[in-house]
Amino acid sequence: MSTALPPVAPEVLAEAVENLTARLRKKLDDATAGCADAALRAADGSVAFRFGADALVTLRPGPSGTVTEAGQATCTCLLAPRCLHRAAALGAAPLADAVPPKPEPDTDAAVAGAGAVAAGAREAAPPAAGAAPTAEPVAALTPAQLGAAAALWHAAAEALAAGVTAGGAVVQAELLRAAHTARLAGLPRAEAAALRVVRGLRAARERHTAHRLGDLTGSFRELLHTAGVLASGTADPALTGTSRRAYTAGGSLRVHGLCREPVLSATGYGGVVTHLLAPDGSRYSISDVRPGGLARARGAARASVALGGATLDHAGLARGGLSIVGATVSAEGRLGAGRGVKATPLPGAAWADGPAAALFARPAAEAVAALLADPAQAADAETALIGCDVVVAGPAGDHLLVREARPDAPLLRLLPAHPHPELRHTENLRRIASYPGLRLRVLGRPDLGRAATLRPVAVGPVPGEPYTLRLPEEWLARADLGYDRLQGEHFPPPDAAGPAPEPGRVAAAGAPDPLADSPLWRVRRLLETGVAGGRRAVAEAARGTAPPAAYGPLRRAGLTGAADLAAALAAEADRRPRDAFGRLADPSSDGYAWAWLAAATHLAAAERSLVAASWTAAPTASRPAAP
Repeated sequence: MSTALPPVAPEVLAEAVENLTARLRKKLDDATAGCADAALRAADGSVAFRFGADALVTLRPGPSGTVTEAGQATCTCLLAPRCLHRAAALGAAPLADAVPPKPEPDTDAAVAGAGAVAAGAREAAPPAAGAAPTAEPVAALTPAQLGAAAALWHAAAEALAAGVTAGGAVVQAELLRAAHTARLAGLPRAEAAALRVVRGLRAARERHTAHRLGDLTGSFRELLHTAGVLASGTADPALTGTSRRAYTAGGSLRVHGLCREPVLSATGYGGVVTHLLAPDGSRYSISDVRPGGLARARGAARASVALGGATLDHAGLARGGLSIVGATVSAEGRLGAGRGVKATPLPGAAWADGPAAALFARPAAEAVAALLADPAQAADAETALIGCDVVVAGPAGDHLLVREARPDAPLLRLLPAHPHPELRHTENLRRIASYPGLRLRVLGRPDLGRAATLRPVAVGPVPGEPYTLRLPEEWLARADLGYDRLQGEHFPPPDAAGPAPEPGRVAAAGAPDPLADSPLWRVRRLLETGVAGGRRAVAEAARGTAPPAAYGPLRRAGLTGAADLAAALAAEADRRPRDAFGRLADPSSDGYAWAWLAAATHLAAAERSLVAASWTAAPTASRPAAP
């Protein structure tokens, strides 16, 4: 079993690689492979790597558990610190997160780390997929910021041209150095986007089971968009991001719990976030996120709520409430725990009786349309919860099919909010799938990258329905799918069900998928080919297929813009002019990166329109009309 390695600050790794000679850089990827398996942890928390008889690399993380300074990584060889061994050991360790948003004084330390996690607590939020760059200059960036953005654009363009195949440690180090420069210049969103790309490249090259090429493609699109618009000097102020989470006075608040869900990130953070709702419909949250991974995510289910001396744990708050005096609130709705905050527990409110009732009164299609219409909400879709009443159709592949309990409603797909097998999302959905015809109240997060897909975080019975969940009274008519375990006693007996042959037939047939049916997959495959194999792979793929065969289906479907952009990308990838001596006349990857970004941005917008259409019942709206 390999030793868990301490995270390394991006700038420390970037400096170590930069100090290598060209000859040693060529050997870095091979030297890094297998380092983690040979690491040995000492009693003082340091980690040692043995390279032959004369070289011993030691990583001594600081109090935070992270290697943040060059002096915390040492090697005994004669070339140290400019040696291959030290750079390889640092490259084998996981990347530390960007400097997290600094909380207000006395805020629980969990909030400070929440910028790194996936659900309910995230890094600097990316722009909405498909969002167009701002056309008019609305923010004055400093010369340092413009220079940092231009350097990051160049590093990102070179990384895209290299692809996963050639995007080894040296390419990643260039991105990390540019990301560090962006942070120093006050561009935290650009830095966070670069770190996501580097982590994606690492996961792809190491063939992690959780890696998805589509996710890395989206990360490249976000990074290029952010860096390109910033470098142009026409950025909206929001695109620079914020390095500190600002809390403002919120006065007195009364909030009631909606649900709680586990938080588990790829960077080793774990915990819980509890979603809250005020009587006027405003949404808030309280999180407890710290280093600790899965064990922390599971154990935080009953962690105490550190807010104004309230004697509640997260399990009680999710089914209870708080009366808060002197509340402090961040822009994302996160409640702070400053010195002047006082909180008193309140009785909980059922979904059917309290302010949550409005969440289930609105059709899901309307809620998703409003989400997509607001770029700010769409960018923060991971924290946006919608509610709906559904009828279970049955399992279909890796998801559960349900139909919203409204006339002419479409089929919806339910996927686990978190796929980790040690969390209970998947287990609970499998049990629900075995009860076709079951009426269910669902609170979940729409997946805007998939057709009509909802990731439920909590479920409950539908009031007045006989064939629905029968939960314990103390659960207050809802179950948190990440923590509570649904068992047979929580489901109605078979004789309570009416005739339900239709759901079974629908589940067997599957739900229509306008994304899968659309010829846009041709553009997506071209973009992902570029991410996986680099510029050369795109050029070779274009040479192997005649343009009419490759882009004719797109034009026949009325997607002429997508066809033109894909053709332009293929042409730019194959454009490598050379001088009389055979040298590249234009070695820059900028033109290729702009062509790739244009096609990727158009594709994201087109796919998002199909996703919006998939939530409606009109069959003709699910696919583009042919000319």
